[in-house]
Amino acid sequence: MLFTILKWLDANVEKAIIIISYFIMSMIVFVEVIKRFCFGTQSPWSTEIPIYLFLMLAWIGCAYNAKVRTHLTFSDVRSRLPRFWQFFCLILDYICWVSLAVIVIYYTVEQVAISRNNYAMITGTDIYVWYFYMSTPLGWALTIYRVTQNLFKDIRNYRNGRPLIETPDFAAAGE
Repeated sequence: MLFTILKWLDANVEKAIIIISYFIMSMIVFVEVIKRFCFGTQSPWSTEIPIYLFLMLAWIGCAYNAKVRTHLTFSDVRSRLPRFWQFFCLILDYICWVSLAVIVIYYTVEQVAISRNNYAMITGTDIYVWYFYMSTPLGWALTIYRVTQNLFKDIRNYRNGRPLIETPDFAAAGE
């Protein structure tokens, strides 16, 4: 049972978070626009929470796109390279992703700590801002996990003689 849950999370965690965040963000904006134009009122938190949800959407979306390799990869150019150089480019990608992620995590954890230590709250709520700020280091940690999965897959493919560079099918990636 636990293995089934973990397997489902591995396959769907980013999509679930993205869909839920986008839905909540859209509903808040929709309801608050109606309240503003029809009733002349607005919730004090309605301009902050969608921005924080977008932060979550962006960094979890980054991890998802790293997972399915729909980020900027120059696949057409790389597919014309000899096999060793294709593998070298994939390893270089991995090094760049992890290096950037470590830098981002290092500096954003500090920002989360500052926000947490100052008890910063979203205007008009009892929700701490750092809950949303945590989405940045968590999103980048998830990105490290996803590119590491891709690294192991690339090593297996290289050793077994399978193709290394696949031109992404953007229609299939959205499914």
